[in-house]
Amino acid sequence: MKQLFTTVILAIGFSTLSNAQLGPQPSPMSKLEQKVGLTDVSIEYSRPSKKNRVVFGDVVPFGEVWRTGANENTKFTNSDVLIFGKDSLKPGTYALYTKPTKESWDLIFYTDTENWGTPEAWDDKKVALKVSAKPTASKDIVETFTISIDGLESVNGATLTLKWDQTAVAFPFGVPTDAKMIANINKMMAGPSANDYAEAAGYYLENKKDLKKALEWATKATDMQPDAFWLFRTKSLIQAELGDKKGAIESAKKGLALSEKTKYDNYTKMFNDSLKEWSK
Repeated sequence: MKQLFTTVILAIGFSTLSNAQLGPQPSPMSKLEQKVGLTDVSIEYSRPSKKNRVVFGDVVPFGEVWRTGANENTKFTNSDVLIFGKDSLKPGTYALYTKPTKESWDLIFYTDTENWGTPEAWDDKKVALKVSAKPTASKDIVETFTISIDGLESVNGATLTLKWDQTAVAFPFGVPTDAKMIANINKMMAGPSANDYAEAAGYYLENKKDLKKALEWATKATDMQPDAFWLFRTKSLIQAELGDKKGAIESAKKGLALSEKTKYDNYTKMFNDSLKEWSK
């Protein structure tokens, strides 16, 4: 029995050691997070080092798809559309692959991010976007593979740059900062929306603040969006709290008709319950 117990303990110990990281990884993980204009970009990748090797054309063969780093997929995430030349990349998370040659590099955004390195079976249908750029040579050596986002002096774009050994490749891209800013400005200049008024009114109601002001805001909300039953719910509750049962019943009946029409049963029940209470 003692021998069996010892064997089990040793087995557990070896299993724990095999799953643990005993020291620094040769290609450590790195995460780059960068805001470009109003767009968030993040990149997670492992960073191999040169270690006196010939990198491109040897460690990374020409003409083959490369994982663009080491270990698992390099993951690229963008919160908004990115524009590469005439092509666009939808918001999402992608595996970032490259296909280097002496004359040109392909940068490939692949929708399947669950591969260790490159996929066993490449599927062109999973290529969200492929763009190309010419590599440039440098006298200086970059010892450890580096991905950076440069050119941040502009709010309308930046450059995704890959550097390793004596090679650098730059992929400029644009972001929709102007379009988003114009939309935000137009929204702000147009004034509060119906939901903005309703949220303010609801806050005042919940916290027992100026209910007359809350009713003013709730009325503006229902005037702006007269088919929104949930806005009439807020208005009716404020009227009831103010002691205006007649007005509360009128607002509740309007909301009830709208909720029944759109089949929102929970609101229909709330309106019916309130009407019974206020009609006593």
